[in-house]
Amino acid sequence: MIDADKKPLPQHVDAVVIGGGTAGCAAAMHLANAGKRVVLFEQRLAGAQASGQNYGGVRQQGRCPEELPISFRARRIWDRLPEIVGHDCGFRPSGHIKLARTAEEFAGLEAWAEMARGFGLNVAILSGNVLRAEHNYLGSWVYGGSYCATDGHANPRLVGPLFARAAERAGVDLRECCPVAKLERDGAGFRVSLADGRSTRADVAINTAGAWGADIAAQLGETYDEHVLSPNMIVTEPAAPIFAASFGVCGGDIYFRQTPRGNVLFGGGRGISDKSRLWARPLATVSVQAAAKMIGFIPAVAHLAVIRSWSGIDGSMPDDRPVLGPSPSVPGLFHAFGFSGHGFQLGPAVGEVLADLVLAGHTETDISGLSPLRFTPSTIGAA
Repeated sequence: MIDADKKPLPQHVDAVVIGGGTAGCAAAMHLANAGKRVVLFEQRLAGAQASGQNYGGVRQQGRCPEELPISFRARRIWDRLPEIVGHDCGFRPSGHIKLARTAEEFAGLEAWAEMARGFGLNVAILSGNVLRAEHNYLGSWVYGGSYCATDGHANPRLVGPLFARAAERAGVDLRECCPVAKLERDGAGFRVSLADGRSTRADVAINTAGAWGADIAAQLGETYDEHVLSPNMIVTEPAAPIFAASFGVCGGDIYFRQTPRGNVLFGGGRGISDKSRLWARPLATVSVQAAAKMIGFIPAVAHLAVIRSWSGIDGSMPDDRPVLGPSPSVPGLFHAFGFSGHGFQLGPAVGEVLADLVLAGHTETDISGLSPLRFTPSTIGAA
């Protein structure tokens, strides 16, 4: 029997997807469901990088206005995961509370909530006294907060792999452990070459390569200032239920939730990584600092033992917004990368939007603020 990653490649397909995170697998699945022949290349295992190595927040709250339309679309999809991938992926609409430590931060929450209401998102503003009365486990640092009842969290270790399996069931030719060596124009389409010399042709190319997205774009003459972001994550031993909601904090330096099993999962600061070697590591000093902040917000966790820490590799853009949409210089090329540490919730909708663009040439979701065209012409080369 030929290993899946060594079997002959198809000579020609309708679309090639580079990158097997949630967005790439979802895009491939939707295209295959529409009757398209699709091959997806992932350099390691589907869902193994940013899609699977993150906090698992499913939130609309705190996003910039440019991201809210696709975040709303994504939130509707999360309710439908059992019918889409056959599993709820641990999604719990537990509510999301964003905490402020100062009057200035609290004013920022009020301004954001007013903006979000203009988009139709209802966010409640709560004083520190109200928060502590309703959540008596919170520490004295809390000045106030905002609450979005429809947000929640999920298990990132399930989402990407389950979308990958759903893509395979739809007919996608999924090639894991198959890094792409080169993407180039080939007539009106593209040629994708692997390191072992195998290649295939495609009419359309979809770049969902995460922290490697700018590298793929550069092979076709487009330059994007993408940097690596490696969040520092920690999880404790299981404990009796303390809190149900997912929490964030203004400034993003700490965020935390308790899993259904009782483990307290929190993140803060940055680890280290080397994307050329495909590894990332948490930093003990950063983990200790995050733990101190965690205890400050919820003192009841102070006695819990840390059982694991980790980091992942994500791509970050200068304005903290992803690059999403058609290439500005290469017909048939579509980008979705640089999610800057907050792409987990968006992934299923990004896949749908990419499929819309390929199949119909447009999408009903406003992604204009995420377009590659927001960068100046000097940052984008001609193919």
